[in-house]
Amino acid sequence: MRPLYMVDTHSQYHKIKHQVDKAVLDVMESTAFINGKAVKDFSDHLAGYLNVKHVIPCANGTDALQIALMALGLQPGDEVITPSFTYIATTEVIALLRLTPVFVEVDPETFCIDPAAIEKAITPRTKAIVPVHLYGQAADMESILKIAEKHQLFVIEDNAQAIGCDFHFSDGSSRKTGTIGHVGCTSFYPSKNLGAFGDGGAMCTNDDLLAEKLRMIANHGQKERYYHEVVGCNSRLDSIQAAILDVKLAHLDAYCQARQAVAAYYDNAFSGTEKIRTPFKEAYSDHVYHQYTIILEGVDRDAFKAGLDKKGVPSMIYYPVPAHKQKMFEQFGVDALELPLTTYLTERVISLPVHTEMDEEQLEFIADAVLSLI
Repeated sequence: MRPLYMVDTHSQYHKIKHQVDKAVLDVMESTAFINGKAVKDFSDHLAGYLNVKHVIPCANGTDALQIALMALGLQPGDEVITPSFTYIATTEVIALLRLTPVFVEVDPETFCIDPAAIEKAITPRTKAIVPVHLYGQAADMESILKIAEKHQLFVIEDNAQAIGCDFHFSDGSSRKTGTIGHVGCTSFYPSKNLGAFGDGGAMCTNDDLLAEKLRMIANHGQKERYYHEVVGCNSRLDSIQAAILDVKLAHLDAYCQARQAVAAYYDNAFSGTEKIRTPFKEAYSDHVYHQYTIILEGVDRDAFKAGLDKKGVPSMIYYPVPAHKQKMFEQFGVDALELPLTTYLTERVISLPVHTEMDEEQLEFIADAVLSLI
């Protein structure tokens, strides 16, 4: 059996090695390493794939979130509602900009932000909502948009884990996650569903004026060189990464389908036990399984993980400490906040290997190992 990994980027690369190597060498030959043709080509192709007017590349997904918040003109002390059950990048940029994070509960089935919790948390100082499409499934964007419109709030989608996912509205229409709110932010970290061979990120919007401001902020606050209109930063996707991503973009739907096939295998394998709750799939969202995350019921998670390690099966716990319990947020006095569903999940979730290169022998081995430990 081939070695097991949480993500097998090596095997994935070798399947498209000729295309990737040529794309990289073309950039090397052009010597246009920053803001070269490859960056524009990838931006245009990604915009076409997402059916969105503007894609603004940047250096990483965290920068994308920060620049989005900067472009919306929020002021220190303004409140931003966000889930606590998420990767720290979602929330740290709020504090970095001297905004106030307001942590709320997630849906116990999808692990995404709970619209009812958003509504309860709104105050006169609330200015924005940051829903996270966690593990590859969309948050309830239709409900979130209604709340945002009612209260005149900005919506910044954290789409780092769900690129390629479709959200289905009640009127029968569909849109890609990351293109539904005022601005969507994504990451091209190598393990992501669309991963570079280094860091990278992007912002998406259909708003022309907002797109212009996002571009300015990502480029030192300038539209014209040496004329700086706003305070910005330096956040660029380099041409080599763009060229690699452009090659991989053509395979993104196939990558998502491969992940869905892995998830379907696991779902079937674990259907006979009540000690494992497999990922819930909402009708309004396609799940692209950035992670395959289960909930263990009546199982010692630490012993379970140690047992998997002993059998050679990798696993990960995302995220063992929720954001509102992190030391970095003590300044906001949120450590005493009670979020029982978030606590429940942080104590019980564990993620199994899911990636584009898995074969049935590997899946059978993992499933047998999991079932032998519960």
